[in-house]
Amino acid sequence: MTNTSQIQQKWLDNPSSLPCNLPDWGLIVVEGSDAASFLQNQLTNSVLGLSRTLPGQMAQDFTGTRLAGYCSPKGRLLASAWLGLFPSAGDTDDRFALFISKDIAASTAKRLSMFILRSKVKVTDLSNDWNIAGLFCSRSQIDNIKLDPHCINLRIPNVLVSEQSVARLLMAYPKDVSIALENSDIRLSTWNDLEVLSAIPRIVQATQEQFVPQMINFESVSGVDFKKGCYPGQEIVARSQYRGAIKRRLQLAYATNAELTAPGTELFHSADPGQPAGMVVLSAQSPYISGRTDIQIECKLEALETGEIHLGGTDGPVLKIDSLPYPLIEI
Repeated sequence: MTNTSQIQQKWLDNPSSLPCNLPDWGLIVVEGSDAASFLQNQLTNSVLGLSRTLPGQMAQDFTGTRLAGYCSPKGRLLASAWLGLFPSAGDTDDRFALFISKDIAASTAKRLSMFILRSKVKVTDLSNDWNIAGLFCSRSQIDNIKLDPHCINLRIPNVLVSEQSVARLLMAYPKDVSIALENSDIRLSTWNDLEVLSAIPRIVQATQEQFVPQMINFESVSGVDFKKGCYPGQEIVARSQYRGAIKRRLQLAYATNAELTAPGTELFHSADPGQPAGMVVLSAQSPYISGRTDIQIECKLEALETGEIHLGGTDGPVLKIDSLPYPLIEI
């Protein structure tokens, strides 16, 4: 990617270890003695076996944090979330924290609550009461970060930039707690760009119910456990995997001087202008290259073979396709 070395050099030149607030992120807490079994029956990934992360600690690796999706009965993603197990001090019950897009947090919490029935579970949307912050730094720095005991800390996968790994940490803390922040525009835009370059999707309101998990590589980034029990849409997700029904995938792309890059913006192929070839999943303005937008797109595989993919319409900007930072699980 043409901008990765520039991003790498910029944050190496100013290696702040302070987080910045993430206004697009929210938090849902699912707690109670039946919380684990409840989520196990709702999400695409298993929550069983997650290690408990105590105050002042960091949830990390597959033992401490997992990516999970929440599907409709038709197998379409309603939400995606990073989750960990964060028990309250002195409480033996489970308490799961789900870091999720803020614009779908309330509706997701409401929908989950509809299926509690007689389970000993409480689902709470804390997005208006807690702040979400993000920190990125070098791999050598991340283990030396001093963690505030008031924060829930969840490490998400590194992003490979110019052959070096950028470590990332999601943090949640009550709004009445003050922590040291660096809320600069460049810090936030770099976090957002790193998220796009990770090629790990995040569902937002504009893309709800648009994708079966495999259409945005969810199984290739460890967001689906095909060995776990049933969950909403499980049969369709499994059928898509084992019958090779998926002909669309998430790709990385970029555009220059593009105005329509919001999630949900449709893509059109030069050879088939009458119907969309895909849509934008997530996008971010490059913090260091003027006019460049980095984009996660969901796209028909055949559209990548020949011709051009345009953003927003057949007369829109032409997308340049970049390579993915991980191998796809073949379907």
